[in-house]
Amino acid sequence: MTSLRFYKQASAYLVKKDRRLAKIISQTKLAPLELHGDYFRELTESIVSQQLSVKAADTILGRFYKLMKGPITPAKVLNLKDEKIRSAGISYQKISYIKDLAKKFQNKQIEFDKFDKLTDEKIIDELVSVRGIGRWTAEMFLIFGLGRPDVFSYGDLGLRRAIERLYKIQDLSEIEAIRISEKWKPYRSVASRFLWKSLEK
Repeated sequence: MTSLRFYKQASAYLVKKDRRLAKIISQTKLAPLELHGDYFRELTESIVSQQLSVKAADTILGRFYKLMKGPITPAKVLNLKDEKIRSAGISYQKISYIKDLAKKFQNKQIEFDKFDKLTDEKIIDELVSVRGIGRWTAEMFLIFGLGRPDVFSYGDLGLRRAIERLYKIQDLSEIEAIRISEKWKPYRSVASRFLWKSLEK
């Protein structure tokens, strides 16, 4: 889901399927995702960013990159002492999560090279075996790391708020959210990105 052609196709489909969402689409410019293919970096950044503002996460990640002196790799992470990583502002709990990810990556307990052949749910099952990675983190990885086109994350607070605002609903239930999202298939990831963008206005 990275080409401009794909986004035009998805946008046209969503406009036909949901007139409320169509208004957001008409007012929003959505750039295709740039997938760098570095799954370890993507997931490490997700763990570091958990429960932090974008600004705070960017600052801490900037310090972490300096410690790495180049690309983030499992070997580099495992060779760094916890105290050194802590100096970048990463909590000891998150350090244990990152090192668990690095071990599983290095030992091929999670076979990332086979992800392109697996279903979304199978990938989620694989990722949540890593300490510190829950369903939400796995779903974000599907969208922003793998470019999967049809992911809907009820666990994302921003997405729920955007739907509540668009449909004028209070306390959106999971059943109702899934019912609404059904009309966006097979482009729920794209619909979600439009909804997240709508919160910026």
